[in-house]
Amino acid sequence: MTVKSPRTVAALWMAAAVSAPALAQPKPAERLAFEVTSVKPNTTEARPSFQPLMVGTRFSATNMPLGLLLASAYNLPFQSVRVIGMPQWAMQERFDIDAKAADSVLPAGLPASQRRERIRALMQSLLADRFKLVVHRESKEMSYYALLVGKNGPKMSKSAIEEKDCVENPPDGSLACHAFMGGQGRGLHAKAVNMRDLVGYIENWTDHPVLDKTSIEGLFAIETEGWVSMRQPPQPPPPPPAAGATPAAAPTMPGPPPPDGDPNDPTRPTLFLVLSRLGLELKPEKGPVEVFAIDHLERPTAN
Repeated sequence: MTVKSPRTVAALWMAAAVSAPALAQPKPAERLAFEVTSVKPNTTEARPSFQPLMVGTRFSATNMPLGLLLASAYNLPFQSVRVIGMPQWAMQERFDIDAKAADSVLPAGLPASQRRERIRALMQSLLADRFKLVVHRESKEMSYYALLVGKNGPKMSKSAIEEKDCVENPPDGSLACHAFMGGQGRGLHAKAVNMRDLVGYIENWTDHPVLDKTSIEGLFAIETEGWVSMRQPPQPPPPPPAAGATPAAAPTMPGPPPPDGDPNDPTRPTLFLVLSRLGLELKPEKGPVEVFAIDHLERPTAN
């Protein structure tokens, strides 16, 4: 499915990085969970939302596909080919979620990396409790793309801000750190992202997983044009039915909105070329890749 103008999930969990004494981590056996949660199906005809919000200790998501919430909780690309067993309804049905965590779980001054980890733990508990989610990770031998530094070195611009200056919700409404706008149709647009953000985002449109092997650290500003689709189009329609039989409907692929143009336009560059202009190389390789397998998932229990 083509998603229009999503923000990378990583950006949704960023908080201000401040100078503060180290705060105690939860005990390893401690299970973090929201104190109060409300989960309701959203059956409106409104366009699905791709922007969950965490402000302080309150989490909210409106008209959001469950698949995106799951990706947020486990830090996965929302259309990743390495997610196995996602039921179709989880990408189609949408939900309104409101949840509140205890102040002690997300205290003020918590370093950004610890805050992200705790929010994901809270989300994982919510999915397990309300959607009966059961998952496991495993390593599979498969084809993937390795993101490497090109022969002439990287050509990306350093970000104008540093990690310590990143905030979760910029007051001026600008794009947050670790966030992208656009995608296959509109190109990549970001003000402060690292290579892990990049591979996680482009994997939403690649036909194999993408692993970062650049060893490049730091934040960069990235601007690119869109690229031609890498994934296979739908299968051709079946042969004509026998005389007197009802013809089957041919499969269709939803098109992008007009501003995006046609992602299958052969005059567009490939993703390989788009990345090469950043001084990066996308190289096909084969080896062990961690995959995320869904063993069980149900529609939510009542509030």
